This record gives sequence, structure tokens and C-alpha cells, in this order.
Amino acid sequence: MLCNWVVMPTCLPLVLRRCHACASERFRASGKFRVNAHHKLIEAWLLVLCTACGETAKLTVLERMNVRSVRPELLDRLHDNDPGLTAELLQDPVVRHRNRVALDWDGAWRLDTGGSDHLDREVIDVSVRFAARIPVRPLRLIAEGCGLSRAEVERLIAEGKLVSAVRLSTKLSGDFTFTLKR
Repeated sequence: MLCNWVVMPTCLPLVLRRCHACASERFRASGKFRVNAHHKLIEAWLLVLCTACGETAKLTVLERMNVRSVRPELLDRLHDNDPGLTAELLQDPVVRHRNRVALDWDGAWRLDTGGSDHLDREVIDVSVRFAARIPVRPLRLIAEGCGLSRAEVERLIAEGKLVSAVRLSTKLSGDFTFTLKR
């Protein structure tokens, strides 16, 4: 029987970027946007706050774009400080690359296994789905979901009792499946 696990965010991740005021490297998203219009051009930034000193930094969302080329729904969400838009933009690889930032997901996600009734079966087929692009090692997910230590999971892989089409020792942020035979 196939079990479905979901890796889902519990809060917004921290933004990894150096603070120009205190040299800290962690910012939290404020959920606020700054929108500035210059005649027919518009710019928009997501505001982030340093976790150490509270200094504000801006992550560029729109840069000198023609106002007519921006979807009206996006403008409304920017003006309304939509928290869903904040989460979408933090996960957007284009926005992260443009601003040269990375995300720190430590403590910002959880694994939903749907209960522990699957643990007593002889063979477990599991499909792991990611609700957001959260980079995590499958070894860690399997250990947490099955109540095992990481060393036990590595031993099961070495013995051929834990198999998957993906490499389980590197970070993934995409869906995968695995089979565990006890």
C-alpha cells in the first residue's frame, strides 16, 4: 500500500544575506512591499529585516518596468502587502538570483506522514511530495518519518532494504518515492 508524505512549510524561511549595518547574515521577511512609480515606470521591493539589529533591506521584485506590462492582480497584491505573495516571491529562483540571496529553511518546515500506522508493515511504499521548494535530505525525512536514526537508514540503504530512484544522501526539493523492506 502506498503512503503519502508531505513536506510543508510552517513559516517563511530566513533570507541569507549580509547586513550592511551589523554584518549579521540572517533576515526575516516583514511581509511588506514598497512600490515606487516614476511616470510610466514602476519598481517594487520586498522589505526584509535583519534578525540581529532590525535594519531594513530591500529585495528587488520589479525593476524599472513599464506599468502597463505588470499584471493588475500583481499590483493589487503588492499594494495590499499580500502574505501569500511574499511566500511566492521568496521561493522564486529569479528573485533570489537577482538579489543574490539564499533561504534558510531550518525550523520552517514539517513532515506530515498521515499517522504512524504504516510503521508496523513489512514493506512500505512511500511517495514524498513537497508543498514548497524546501531543500532537505531524503535520509533525514525517512529517519524522521519512520522513527529511525540516520545511521539505521544508511545501514538499510547499504543492505538494499531501502531503495529509491533518487540519490538519498543529497538535498532534494522535488517529489520522490522510496520502498522500505524490513
